[in-house]
Amino acid sequence: MVIFLDKDAPDEKIQEIIDKIRELGFSVQKSEGQNQTVIGVGGIKPEYDLKPISLIEGVSKVLGISEPYVFAGREFKQTDTVVQIGDVKIGGEEVVIFAGPCAVESEEQIFNIAGQIAKAGAKILRGGAYKPRTSPYSFQGLGEQGLKLIRQAADQNNLLVITEILESSQIDLIGKYTDIFQVGARNMHNYPLLKELGKIDKPVMLKRGWSATIDELLMSAEYILAGGNMRVILCERGIRTFEPSTRNTFDVSAIPVVHQKSHLPIIADPSHATGFRDKVIPVSRAAIAAGADGLMIEVHHNPQKALSDGPQALLPDQLMQMMTEIRAIAKAIGRTI
Repeated sequence: MVIFLDKDAPDEKIQEIIDKIRELGFSVQKSEGQNQTVIGVGGIKPEYDLKPISLIEGVSKVLGISEPYVFAGREFKQTDTVVQIGDVKIGGEEVVIFAGPCAVESEEQIFNIAGQIAKAGAKILRGGAYKPRTSPYSFQGLGEQGLKLIRQAADQNNLLVITEILESSQIDLIGKYTDIFQVGARNMHNYPLLKELGKIDKPVMLKRGWSATIDELLMSAEYILAGGNMRVILCERGIRTFEPSTRNTFDVSAIPVVHQKSHLPIIADPSHATGFRDKVIPVSRAAIAAGADGLMIEVHHNPQKALSDGPQALLPDQLMQMMTEIRAIAKAIGRTI
């Protein structure tokens, strides 16, 4: 349900309305438009009688919504959400580049790569300290030592940090080191984790699951938004299909579809989408042309010795090449990098 308030409703009246709706047991979020304040209400069943809410003083109009998600949808918030962390804005005019290794492997490795991606123009350093791997015998990450190293490398190069969280018990520990929590494709349906991330005040990047529809992705985002955390970034990283030529099938059309359905920013991960180094740059170009708000790119200075995902990691000079090419595309569609 979406509630439109009187244009001249004072702040105290708005808060009074929000409190009354919360007393009814519903989730509430406020959206400030240019001309009017809108309140989104989650948890309303189709048979619920909206009339009592429409009669609350200060309420101009009450509308049911056509989608199963409330807070992620355009009906609740028509203007694009911009997630700002320091000077970095994700979802604005600038396309933001996230780059780094799949996993933090050593001090030498992460500091080397951090310096290279900063030189290329990336703003956010990626790297896993806790890695969900298909095989229990694969490298699982360095844990807290990896978190310390990626934080130090980022700070030395004036970068932000994004790293993956696997379970709710890691929130406090990872939160000490990261600027953005990454929820991987495997955890898109981990609703207990999403609920807990809804209670924090740090951005969350939510990756699309292997076989998830776009509406399922937005419903997963709704778990975070309904908890009160409106700083959500979506990520298209390819879906599993019958095609074996690439690691996944990159759904480039998901980018404009998400922009149509939702106000949340969406970035693309061409590395996981393709699984092959030579495919990353072409797919990056396509993602920028389609309107992606950012790219997440795996980079390694010695991918032959990488402990995970070496075949899809760009070399530093290839990242430089990619940046040159996508800057031209971004300029053509009125954006910057």
